Amino acid sequence: MASEEGSIEQAAATRQEMLRALRAAQELLNTPDEDSVQVKDKKNDQNENSEETNLNMKFRNYVPHDKQLQEGKLPPPELLKFEDPVAAVPPPSDKKEDPFVNIAPKKPNWDLRRDVQKKLDKLDRRTQKAIYKLMEEQEKEKELAEQENQ
Repeated sequence: MASEEGSIEQAAATRQEMLRALRAAQELLNTPDEDSVQVKDKKNDQNENSEETNLNMKFRNYVPHDKQLQEGKLPPPELLKFEDPVAAVPPPSDKKEDPFVNIAPKKPNWDLRRDVQKKLDKLDRRTQKAIYKLMEEQEKEKELAEQENQ
């Protein structure tokens, strides 16, 4: 156990040393050097002098009212013409149904048929029975007519 505690303490000590070294390195990077400060000042001075002497402005979207500034107006850019490959392909000529057509019923009287269907079924059965009776009567009449003819 003593060896484990020693190894943990040793690891903690090395970690603390590494953190101190990283903090010191970061402080060195953040502090400005005297040379770099002087170079920046010289550049700023040169930029201010050059801006005062060289007023070359370019206007792309603005039309200045001053005649001296109108010389800096740039012509509008020329757009390249190209053919759009997506627009060039004609759409497929498949017949597509309107989705709202499917909402409406195909036949406008479907609800009437649904409500009257039971009555229609009864009438259909009665009609079939009546037709069957009429056919039987016709056959009986034919048989009677044949028997009389013989």
